[in-house]
Order: sequence, then C-alpha cells, then structure tokens
Amino acid sequence: MALLLGSTAVRAETLADTLAFGYESSGLIEQNRAVLRAADEDVAQAVASLRPVLSWQAELARSFTRNEDGLNLTGDTSTVSDSASLSLLASLTLYDGGQRRLTIDLQKEVVLATREGLRDTERQVLEQIVTAYQEVRRRSAFVSLRESNVRVIGQELQAARDRFEVGEITRTDVALAEAQLAAARSELVADQGGLAQAVAAFRAAVGRAPGQLQPAAPARVPATLDEAVQIALRTHPALRQAQHQVAANEIAILSTEASLRPQVQLEARPSINNSLDGGSSTLGASIGLSAGGEIYSGGARASQIRQAQADRDASRAQLIETSRNIVQSVSIAYSNLEVARATLVAFQEQVRAAQSAFEGVREEATLGARTTLDVLEAEQDLLDARTNLAGAEIDEVLASYQVLSAAGLLTVENLGLAVAVYDPTAYYNLVDDAPARGSEQGRALDRVLQSIGAGD
Repeated sequence: MALLLGSTAVRAETLADTLAFGYESSGLIEQNRAVLRAADEDVAQAVASLRPVLSWQAELARSFTRNEDGLNLTGDTSTVSDSASLSLLASLTLYDGGQRRLTIDLQKEVVLATREGLRDTERQVLEQIVTAYQEVRRRSAFVSLRESNVRVIGQELQAARDRFEVGEITRTDVALAEAQLAAARSELVADQGGLAQAVAAFRAAVGRAPGQLQPAAPARVPATLDEAVQIALRTHPALRQAQHQVAANEIAILSTEASLRPQVQLEARPSINNSLDGGSSTLGASIGLSAGGEIYSGGARASQIRQAQADRDASRAQLIETSRNIVQSVSIAYSNLEVARATLVAFQEQVRAAQSAFEGVREEATLGARTTLDVLEAEQDLLDARTNLAGAEIDEVLASYQVLSAAGLLTVENLGLAVAVYDPTAYYNLVDDAPARGSEQGRALDRVLQSIGAGD
C-alpha cells in the first residue's frame, strides 16, 4: 500500500478534505460554469436587441471623366475628382410583435436550466469522489487483511513443520499448510492489483493520489423513504432543469408565432460629403419610419411553429420520465442503505463467532484434538468474516451518500465543505443589462474573466 500511495501515505485525509479538494479542482465543474456564463451572455444579447444600433460608414472615392468631341478643336478633355463622405446610421426597432421580449424571457429560462445543470454536475462529481474514496478504503482494508492472513498462515506453516519434525503430524498436514499459504499469497496479489485500480480511479476523480484515508461516518439522510422522495421532487437539480426546459420551449412557441407579425423600425442618418478638389462640403440628414412583414415564406414559419410545439411536447415527456427516474433512484438508494445497515449487523455477529471458533480450534489443535486443516479452515472463515465486515462498513457509508445524491442533497452547502461556494448569479448580475465593452461595468467584467483565466 505504501508503494502505491508514495509520499502521500503519511498525510491523514478525511472524506471532507477529499471532497473539498476534488470539488475545487474539478475540470468538469469548471467547464459547466463556463457553459453557464455563456448562457448568461445570451440574456445580455437579447436585452441589447431592444436598444438602438448605431453604426458609421466612411468612403473615399476618385472619379474619372473623359469628353470626346470631334468638333472640339482643342482636343478631348478629361477630369479627375476626389471626394470623401462620412455618415452615421441609427436604427431602432419600435415594434416586432413582442418577439424580442419573448426571446429575453426564453433565454432567462435557459439560464435557470443551465444553473440546475451545473448543480447536477456538482452532485455527480461529489458522488464520484465519495465512491473513489470508499473504494480505496475498501481495497486497502482487503490488502491489510490479506497481509495479516499471509502472516498467520506462515506461522501456522512453521508450527506444522515443527510438529512434523517431532512426529505429531504427517507430511500431508504440512503440504496443506503450504498450499493454503500459496493461495493466500495469490489472493494478496489480486487485492493489491484491485487497490492499484482504486488509486487510479481516485486520481481521476479527485485530481491527486490519496493520502492515509480516515474512516468516514455515514451521512445523515432523511428519516424515511417518503421524506427522501418528497425532497427529491422539490429540489433535485435534474428535475428542476427539466422544468425550466419545458418553460423555455413554451416561450419558444410564442416567440416563433410573434415572428409572423410586422416590424416597425425608425432610422436616422446624418452625413457629410466633401470634395477634396477644393469644392464645397455638403451636410445632410434623413429620418424615417419603415414597416414590413412576411407575406409568404414557403411554409417555413408554419413548420417552425410545429417544430417548437414538438420540442415542447418532448420536454414535457422528458420531465415525466425524469421525475419517475428520480423516484426510482431514491427508492433503490434507500433500500440499499437499509440492506447495508442490516448486513453490517449480521457481519459483526459473524466476526465475533468466527473469532471465537478460530481461537477454540487452534487451542484444540495444540492438544491434538484438531488437525492442521481444521485450523486453516477456521482461519479462512475468520478472514472471510472480517473481509465481509470491512466491505459492509464501506457499503453503509457509500449507500448513505448515494441516498443524498439521489435526493438532490449532495451539495457543498449541505455537506458543510470548507470551500468557496460558487454563486451562479454573480456573473449574471454583471451582464444581464448588457454593458458596453468600454464602460466601467464592462471593464469590471474583463477583470473578472481575467481572474477566472488566471485561476484555470
């Protein structure tokens, strides 16, 4: 085990420590935070569509003319003239049937759904870390038990050889002990391989090798299955994400229908034209209203409405399916926890009985009433009981955290982890009114993004 864990083996590490480190170093969580920031920007872009658009255009031109007249005795004449112009264009959509307002509402629902997606990702990451932590502890316990078993069987083998030398037992008894020792060494190697795999999974889930992992207590879970189910149906991020997706698709239908309505735009264009050949400059300006709308699009708009309705129906069905899956997951997790608790009690009794039996058989063997095979079988029974108990203790803790995960309660806030809690509204509040790049708020956003990049 020390070879697998390296220099970290001396560092005591609790489950809370591991969860905090894995949460803060998770690339998957950081990826989904960036996805959320991108969704926040969609709201800003929708808000910006309600505002005037100001653009400019500059033009520099040279024109050539040539006059040819056969009656002109002085010959042909040609002229070259240079001109420059600068114009500004301001446009504002006064009416679009409410489409842009609906787009803002739609994007807000998408943001809310994406926030729940981030919460669900955090839940999955935390559950993966708990599983990796417990599997390393499970495999470490198995290796420790196997190593102890090899030592005990080695001692039994030496005792058998000593007794064989004085004629108390036969060569067969010695051979049985040798075979048992070889089998125990083989099982030790297999469990060491399992530990190496568990350590690799821990590295992937947490971001570093495990230290000396301390026993973890079972998590506090809802008192009853019904309570757990009700909590899950209220707070599970996957369910809330599906609800916001339904709302977004409902708004998408209204937005698509609004695209059929006419649009009214106001445009203003001041301009200046200047002749670079010494001529005069002219100033001009225009302002006007324009209205327009689609009469026929080959059925494309009708198809888009039907498509939006189909998306809405699909998201409703997905919501039902998600709700059922969550109830099923909570029920299974709670059942597994109850089984783990009962199994733990049973294996505790088994270890006590196996320990007593082993001690009795070994004492009887010294008196000649038991054979070496009897002692080895009792030793194997005790090892199996201890292995089962170690696995049951791990399973109880793991099952309790799986109940929290299934109920949507596996969060940094609920676990009380010593980490900086990520606020998904902070970035949204900076961009929801679509600040311009050069504004004070825009510069603040640039600093935020630079700090995020530096942290990555």
